[in-house]
Amino acid sequence: MPEETPQNGLSESAASGLAYITIIPAIIFLVVAPYNQSANIRFHCWQSISLGIVAFALGVIGIIPILGWLIFFVGMLGLFIVWIICVIKAFGGERFVIPLIGPFAAKQAGV
Repeated sequence: MPEETPQNGLSESAASGLAYITIIPAIIFLVVAPYNQSANIRFHCWQSISLGIVAFALGVIGIIPILGWLIFFVGMLGLFIVWIICVIKAFGGERFVIPLIGPFAAKQAGV
């Protein structure tokens, strides 16, 4: 009977998917040793942080009455859809490169 070796930490796809939950796991995965070695995990972390920055910018735009509220609502709805796609793809072990944000994340991750 073969001996099972215990796995240390999360799998690459689990860490990539968890990076999208908030920016806190993304930052942690960029700092902690076994996870920051993987270019795939670094890519998802940087893309998640970039999505957080875009969400913050939309929140600032949302302060502006009427037009800002409209931009905020449409932008956050689109961002939510893109976020769901990213989470599903990351847990599946794939990459979904968001236009404008994805190439920046790839450059930061060294991919």
